[in-house]
Amino acid sequence: MQKGFLSQYFEGIAIKRLSAVEVNTSVSNQHEFNGSKPLRSLFGDERRTSCNARFLWLGGENEGISSDGKITWYDAREKHPIRSEYRLYFNRNDVMDLAKENDLLIVAKKPRDEFVIIVVRADSTLENQLLWLFGIEDQIGFSFNFQSIENGHNPEIDYAVRYILEELGIEIEEPDADFLDSILEPYIISGQFPTTSEFSKLARKTLPGISPVDAPDFALLKWMEHEEKLFKRLERHIISKKLEHGFRDNDSIDVDGFLQFSLSVHNRRKSRVGYALENHLEEIFKIHEITYSRTAITENKSRPDFLFPGADHYHDPAFPSERLTMLGVKSTCKDRWRQVLAEADRIKSKHLLTLEPGISENQTDEMQASNLQLVLPQPLHETYKPRQRCWLINLSDFIQIVRERQSKV
Repeated sequence: MQKGFLSQYFEGIAIKRLSAVEVNTSVSNQHEFNGSKPLRSLFGDERRTSCNARFLWLGGENEGISSDGKITWYDAREKHPIRSEYRLYFNRNDVMDLAKENDLLIVAKKPRDEFVIIVVRADSTLENQLLWLFGIEDQIGFSFNFQSIENGHNPEIDYAVRYILEELGIEIEEPDADFLDSILEPYIISGQFPTTSEFSKLARKTLPGISPVDAPDFALLKWMEHEEKLFKRLERHIISKKLEHGFRDNDSIDVDGFLQFSLSVHNRRKSRVGYALENHLEEIFKIHEITYSRTAITENKSRPDFLFPGADHYHDPAFPSERLTMLGVKSTCKDRWRQVLAEADRIKSKHLLTLEPGISENQTDEMQASNLQLVLPQPLHETYKPRQRCWLINLSDFIQIVRERQSKV
């Protein structure tokens, strides 16, 4: 295990596509997989009876369930003198009931002999992300392949890796917790979150050596990653204090208070990251002396995140529409990228910046057909397939496009 790398969270995986006989109850009621050589590389040759395993099914946006279950690894012919027939048995559960033929199956071994069984919808963005995360470049068939982590593909925990691990519900351990606490001390004492604008400024101020002039793509990712670490660390302190205090209403347990607090935590996580991304982009545009309007009103009361050169130019019928640019900003696209298409009618070809790695080819093909250009920080381009990379542009490219259009104003 190497701290700060993928091997801190996974030791190895066995990966395949699910066949009809493994998922279709009308064909078979089997609850096991044949123990081929790749599975033996993961489990070894000794029987493992009733091991705890977490099952995960991941579909599209906000589609995902988990189930705790048991798995058994055994040799069905262990008493035979020369033959062996290994199998991986699992109890029926909600995750495997949702699995369909051709879905991606990943049996993953974590440190401390823990196992995760992941089922991912075929041709989905999450499938792309996991294949990239584990360094799977070969075509996946209906037989298991084994992939070691520490002795194979073992990427450092950067923004993209962190993003995908969190999609799997894995909490990232922060090695620099003491440093983060020293930055957050005033807020830890007060027990209050700063405003999103203040938090973004704090992240930029406490991450020296970053040049948004020379490397805006790198700066944006590093600022976002640093702010995310700060937020999660402060959130942990504030939630811990609240849990220590408890949820009581006189002599009874305050269930409604707990539910309201839990909902506020969830909503803050969702809304904060979008504002943080816009805040850091705005800082980069200012440094590059780009003229813009943020969340200006256009037709049908739409509010595109950024308009270039600005709202006055947009609403001036005499201003050429080909010199106008709009940028939608979404930390994750999912299916919400279509919302951008209805904003700023005067601008036919729109731009959308996201930090989501490895969006599926089906989605990016739809974007191209809809005249929507995807913008991603350069380090995230490697998470996309080669055919997609030819079309993607980075933040530096976008700044150059806007600058050229504004030079004619």
